[in-house]
Order: sequence, then structure tokens, then C-alpha cells
Amino acid sequence: MITRKDIEKRECELLAPYAMHSKDTKGRKYAETEPKYRSVYQRDRDRIIHSTAFRRLEYKTQVFVNHEGDYYRTRLTHTMEVGQIARSIARTMSLNEDLVEAIALSHEIGHPPFGHAGEESLSILMKDNGGFDHNLQGLRVVEELEQRYPDFPGLNLTWETREGINKHTTMFDRAKQLKEFEPGSSPTMETQVVDAADEIAYDNHDIDDGLTSGLIEEKDLFELKLWKDAARFVKKGRKELSDKVRKHQIIRRLIDTQIEDLLHASERNIKVSLIRNVDDVRKHKKRIVAFSENMQKKRKELRIFLMSNLYKNFRVIRMSDKAKRFITGLFKVYLEKPEQLPPSDQKKINKIGRYGVICDYIAGMTDRYALDEYKKLFDPYERV
Repeated sequence: MITRKDIEKRECELLAPYAMHSKDTKGRKYAETEPKYRSVYQRDRDRIIHSTAFRRLEYKTQVFVNHEGDYYRTRLTHTMEVGQIARSIARTMSLNEDLVEAIALSHEIGHPPFGHAGEESLSILMKDNGGFDHNLQGLRVVEELEQRYPDFPGLNLTWETREGINKHTTMFDRAKQLKEFEPGSSPTMETQVVDAADEIAYDNHDIDDGLTSGLIEEKDLFELKLWKDAARFVKKGRKELSDKVRKHQIIRRLIDTQIEDLLHASERNIKVSLIRNVDDVRKHKKRIVAFSENMQKKRKELRIFLMSNLYKNFRVIRMSDKAKRFITGLFKVYLEKPEQLPPSDQKKINKIGRYGVICDYIAGMTDRYALDEYKKLFDPYERV
């Protein structure tokens, strides 16, 4: 049998010296006896997977609201795709896959229903009461809101996994860095891998969903250098492919190209910056796991295209504005009469206040639950 000590020994033999080894963890907020046959980061991963908040990601919006169709990505499928990409990168770079997976599986866990529309609504509603950010909300979930253990609140994850949630950074993610997680230092390379994997998954799978929905057309994508090169690669030396297979192969190539660029550019950064251990990583001001300048330009072009043609499409804006009305309506009803909240949530009001309780309650909802709750509160013929 392989014990935790064996796993830690294998990490010393197989992982890069700048990888985060599980034996070097800063530990948990509440002392626990660690499992005999799992590393501390494997335990983190397992606790996240078994949490209520993780299961709810299945019915939370990525771009398209859940009832728009079964094909489109949800927060859960996106999370799984990020985990898969991040593990592949981590394995190639000899980083800690278990920590990468724990951070990847938890990076979306604080998102409210209805995607960015939900977050924007809660940010406005909470602006005078602490604000709202899904990274910080993710920390609240794993540190306070999940109630599964008799001796402590939350999931009692390791410091490094919680740091990865707090310091998760992309175009859409940039939370206030808490003092506990040393805001002046860079995150582990494992966290940086998850950030890059999130961007790769987000962009390329939004292209897939956008094409399937008909909101973007393939002919327009040929204006992009990334798409043009990938399409040329797929076509080369092959017989005629069906539209469905060709689209899948092009997106597959897009992902492969970006991962390959990330690996080579990151390797150069490690050598040029003389990164030898985790301390060197933390002292380095710039991200070590990063795309080349050439790839960054191509990805920027892709991002601009998606913003103009997908995220600002009139149908997506309609979905977003409708979602904002749902969130705002629910929040105001609960605020005016908090007795309409479930009894278990009403009990928390004296401790964290009405705004905090309502924010936690709405942020934990799935799209489907929020819509049902809205009907119960606003449709006179709906059973309550």
C-alpha cells in the first residue's frame, strides 16, 4: 500500500524543486490528523468534490442560462475542463497535480447564479455593505458556509488551496488579496497554472458554444489569426470533414496550440528568472506561467472578437438584463421582509446582518432555484 509518507517521498523525487510539495504545506486553520493514504491536497480535492457548493455548479450559468439548452457549458462542466487542462500542464511541468486539481475544482465555487450578470447585480446591491466578489465568496464557502464537520466550520482546506482561491487572477477575476495570504507575494506556480488553464478553457469553449448557438458564425472567425492557423492545420492533408467534426478539430487545435506556447514560454521564464524553489516563485513579481508575447497578441484579438460578437450580442444582453432583474427583485424582497428567508438563514442575521445573509443565500442559488424562488415571490398563482 502507498501511504501519505510514500506520496510525499515520491513528490520529492518526481516534482520540480519549485513545485509546491505537500509536506511543506502551511497546514490548516484547524488542526486535524491527516489521512494515512492521501496527501493533504488530495484531501482538499475530495472535500471540494463532496461539497454542496460544488454540486450546485451543475446548474449555474457560464454564458448561456441553464434553460437555454443542455449542450452549453455550465460552471460545473467549465470547472471540469479547467481541471483537465491544468492537470495536463502541471504534469508536463512537474508541478503538484493534486494541488492544481484542488484549486481548479474550487475556483468557481463562489459564483452566484446567472454568471457575470449575477455577480454584477450583487456587487451593486452590496456596494455599501462590503461589496461582492466571487473569489472572496468562494473563500466564505470553504471557510464558513459549508457545514459538514463537527469540529470546525467550512471544509478546513490547506493554506495553499485557499490562497489559490483568493489569488485566482484572469481578465474576469481579480479579488482583493487578503492579508492572511501575503498580498505582496506571487502565488504558487500551481495557482498560476490554474489561472492560465481557466483562460484557455473559457475562450475556446465560449467559441464552441457561440457557434452552436448561432450567435457567432465561422466565416467571421477567419479574421482571427489563431482561428485561421488552426483551420489551415486541420484542413492540411485531410479529406473533407463534416462541419461538426471540423469545428471540434479546430477548437482542439486552438487549445493544443495555446498549451504548447504556455509550456515553452513558462520554461523560458523559469530559466531566465533563475527560479530554483518556491521562495523564488513567491518573490518574482511577474507571472512565471505565462504565454509568449506573440500568443498574448493573438489571444487579445480573440478576446476582443468574443466581447463584440458574443458577450455583447443582443440575446446575451437580454439574458443578462433579465437575470439582473431576478437577482435585484429577490434581494429587495428579502431585505424589506427577511422573514421570507428560510429559518436557518434568519438565525444568522444578528451575527452578520441582513445584507450579508441575503447575499450568501442568493449567491448559493442555482439558476433554476433562483427562477423558482422568483416565481414563488412574484407570481400570484404560484404555490409558495
